Amino acid sequence: MMQKKKKYLFYLAHPAHFHLFRNCMRLLTDHGHTVLVTIKTKDVLSRLLQESGMDYINVAEQERNDSRWGIARAFISRVLRHWKIARRFKPDVFISTSAEFAPFAKLLGIKTISVFEDDLDIFPMYSNTFVRFLDHQLCPESCSAARWEHHPKTIKYRGNQELAYLRPAYFQPDYTKVKDLFSGNRLNFFIRFAKLTAWHDENKTGITDKLALEIIRLLEPYGRVHLSSERALPPELEKYKVNVKASDILHVLYFADLYLGDSQTMTAEAAVLGTPAVRFNDFVGKLGYLEELEHRYGLTYGIPTGEAETLLEKLNELIQTPDLKAAWKLKRDKLLRETIDPTRFFAWFFGNYPESAAALKANPHLQNQFFDHAA
Repeated sequence: MMQKKKKYLFYLAHPAHFHLFRNCMRLLTDHGHTVLVTIKTKDVLSRLLQESGMDYINVAEQERNDSRWGIARAFISRVLRHWKIARRFKPDVFISTSAEFAPFAKLLGIKTISVFEDDLDIFPMYSNTFVRFLDHQLCPESCSAARWEHHPKTIKYRGNQELAYLRPAYFQPDYTKVKDLFSGNRLNFFIRFAKLTAWHDENKTGITDKLALEIIRLLEPYGRVHLSSERALPPELEKYKVNVKASDILHVLYFADLYLGDSQTMTAEAAVLGTPAVRFNDFVGKLGYLEELEHRYGLTYGIPTGEAETLLEKLNELIQTPDLKAAWKLKRDKLLRETIDPTRFFAWFFGNYPESAAALKANPHLQNQFFDHAA
């Protein structure tokens, strides 16, 4: 039973955040709460909101410069814009995947909740600077909250963020979305290049153009290669780039026979959808939710950037494995049985906040009500 009607301010900084919160925001508004969405320009994020018909305020319409000064200036600009918006809207709760706005929200008397899944061990500046101002933070059980691991403000749940929008209750694959793209009688491979220019990506690398060409030479005899990229591509790779609606990319991931990329989020999305996924970047071994998907459920493989030959060997092994997708479906079914529905959990937690936080601390098993027994 939800409490009195509240006002929520959601800040979305990545396309995955739109997917993460969209169903939760709908449930909150269905119960009479008021939701305001702010975003920054990032990849296809604004397109996703436009295609969904959702109203939003863009607090950073121009993509920032990737220099340290550019990152800092963009941060200050976002804070100032949110300060003005928050004073006008007067939200009860500010919800984001980041704690960067917690300090000014505290000054305004606004409760702040961060929902994250990247281990805080690898973001010491963020952990040491901003988290102290949060009221609460939600993260998967597989995720490390670093110095805040056993702090009362940290609440963990059984699952990961991708399950909030990719469980069968929220995502129904539709082949008509990809039929003009995919070959029906050959394998279809989907490759994703991330930009890797966020402040936490400093000195991190992924798939180079040279390696991408080697991968394509390996895969092409077996099927069609489809490529998506945040970064500019040379002409020899540009011809593989797909032209698909931002809102349809999850259908592409579902029907692909194999996913390869240097993006954390899209790797997890492919794995949760039951598509064999291989990740190649410098975060391998450092993120708990991806380690869980790899080592507990066997849905993905992480290969560090210094091991290009290992990557090619793993791809060769997978494309020659019979009934690969059928095996991955069984692994995905196990994941769905053992995890809760994060969307219903978030909606309950936000809608009954702050009493919900105290109740969960007293009885962590309360989250068991959000298991999907139909999974």
